[in-house]
Amino acid sequence: MSRVQLALNVDDVDAAVTFYSNLFGVEPAKRRPGYANFAVVDPPLKLVLLENPGQGGSLNHLGVEVESVDQVDSEQTRLAEGGLASVDERGTTCCYAKQDKFWVEGAPDGERWEIYAVLADSQTFAAEEGPVCCSA
Repeated sequence: MSRVQLALNVDDVDAAVTFYSNLFGVEPAKRRPGYANFAVVDPPLKLVLLENPGQGGSLNHLGVEVESVDQVDSEQTRLAEGGLASVDERGTTCCYAKQDKFWVEGAPDGERWEIYAVLADSQTFAAEEGPVCCSA
């Protein structure tokens, strides 16, 4: 199953977790300092909360979580055939998960979209070297 990901900047992750737990009727699937994510079944949504004081209420990025690396590859091929460029991030660590993904370039208003598959859980938010994954 694929699902849309919505990553929000929040001023206070604890207050946001309380609100979104009530709104969607589920507890976070993953909780770390300054970070939480929800795997909402209905509607199918991956909601990511990133504590960025002073940036609360703003969009961090958007994405589509897919089940496998094969799906990441097929989506990248499909989008390239449609004329959209992408930037690979294979074997990266982001949002406390090891991922294979790519970022779609050229959104008309500059919004950031990622297409990704989670490979494994991680104890760290991001890789020690390389791009900063979900910063504002």
